[in-house]
Amino acid sequence: MNAMPAPVQPSGPPVGGAPAANGLHVVEVPLGDRSYSVHIGPGARTALAGAVAALGARRAVLVSARPDEWNPDTGVETLVLRARDGEPDKTLASVGELCSRFARFGLTRDDVVVSVGGGTTTDTVGLAAALYHRGVPVIHLPTTLLAQVDASIGGKTAVNLPEGKNLVGAYWQPKAVYCDTDYLSTLPRREWTNGYGEIARCMFIGTGDLRGLPLPEQIAASVARKAEIVVADERDGGLRHLLNYGHTLGHALERATDYALRHGEGVAIGTVFAGRLAGALGRIGERRVAEHLEVVEHYGLPVGLPESLDIPEVIGLMRRDKKATRGLTFVLDGRDGAELVEDVDESIVAATLVTMPRQSLPQG
Repeated sequence: MNAMPAPVQPSGPPVGGAPAANGLHVVEVPLGDRSYSVHIGPGARTALAGAVAALGARRAVLVSARPDEWNPDTGVETLVLRARDGEPDKTLASVGELCSRFARFGLTRDDVVVSVGGGTTTDTVGLAAALYHRGVPVIHLPTTLLAQVDASIGGKTAVNLPEGKNLVGAYWQPKAVYCDTDYLSTLPRREWTNGYGEIARCMFIGTGDLRGLPLPEQIAASVARKAEIVVADERDGGLRHLLNYGHTLGHALERATDYALRHGEGVAIGTVFAGRLAGALGRIGERRVAEHLEVVEHYGLPVGLPESLDIPEVIGLMRRDKKATRGLTFVLDGRDGAELVEDVDESIVAATLVTMPRQSLPQG
């Protein structure tokens, strides 16, 4: 397992999801008949069979991007399908193939689909579950830090088109999420930093500073804040836009580099940029702008634009962002906290991009 960043004293609010008797943090996502729990900590995956039994499922399809020894027992007849984490397989073709395999196995609406993998796997499998028979239950076992703090929670499922990221999707809440931190011991260093990109941006959407907390508590705090926002705005009518802090530029950078820059890395750079843009618009002062850079650097994340990036190209990609219904649109910090800011002057965006440092793409 790779070393954690050096700790500093936290300054944020109390962490959500206090440990249960079994030592796991449990965060509730109260959405009426779509409510579920997120279980966080070592060994969480061993509870899967109990969750499947509670659903009354007789069959399961387990779609896994991990070796067989990391796949927990479902307790019922199970078809195991191999998946591959990464943007290349996050496509409509992958969703169609999964649905065909569900049908050939005889999966019904009373059965269950289980995802075991990173964020691209939970997104793709979640969308397949949402579409097959117009919706079958899904349980997520996210195995990367990025997926545990963000992608597996909240019910958003989507795949990419050549024209942009996450352009085809549906809202489909899982029945349960098990964030087993034992999975993280298998991650290469770059996947750790990739996940830290989503944790870093949480400071600017209401968690406070998480840097001094043990990792399970950082995950729990991130999940708890996301749960609060999702419960208040399940379908992106307003408040849920806060979760896209740093994502407008981040998604564009992923696309511009043909996904050589990973999601959390793009969000990290986007978070630094969001601070600078908010400063350029007079929304925050110099100290708060600098704080964006300091938090991102603390986690060992990239802070500069790729060296070969073409600014007009990336502005064009940001115009395709799903939030951009009225011109260039960003979630930006302000005196009253983060909020959606629409129709930002392109000349200010371009000028702010020019001030960003340049870096070579991360390797590994």
